[in-house]
Amino acid sequence: MPRSRSVLFAISFVSFALVGVALYLQHAHDMLPCPLCVIQRYAFLGIGFAALIGALSHKIRGGAMIALLAALGGLGTVGKHLYVLANPGFSCGIDPMETMLNKIPTATLLPWLFQADGLCENATDGLFGLSIPQWSALWFVLLTIGLVWVLVSTRRAR
Repeated sequence: MPRSRSVLFAISFVSFALVGVALYLQHAHDMLPCPLCVIQRYAFLGIGFAALIGALSHKIRGGAMIALLAALGGLGTVGKHLYVLANPGFSCGIDPMETMLNKIPTATLLPWLFQADGLCENATDGLFGLSIPQWSALWFVLLTIGLVWVLVSTRRAR
């Protein structure tokens, strides 16, 4: 079990670090988040908090399961984001989703973190050859694999 706790701590750290990178890109490089980017932030934070609480409370399987649900939601969201990028003309710009996201209490209390101001099809700026949504997809896959590993390894330990 101690190894599973360490993996959950690492998953939590990585998830929070990825939100930190998103905030850096937003505030230092003026890369405004679109609605799908904001939903991905919620997913990364969900993964991070669920993994952290699971590791701290010794509820390894429960925390990993909730984090896995957030990771799967993030994979679905980033899948839609990659679809938008691959199909020019298909937009999620200023639409009801953006309006709804910007009225959620977290967006009104923490607009610097959860305010959706960008357009999904503009997320083509990249780092090391991949766009930001592609990086997000890669990290959601890696975190999902880590969470599945935790669930499988804790099941064997029973």
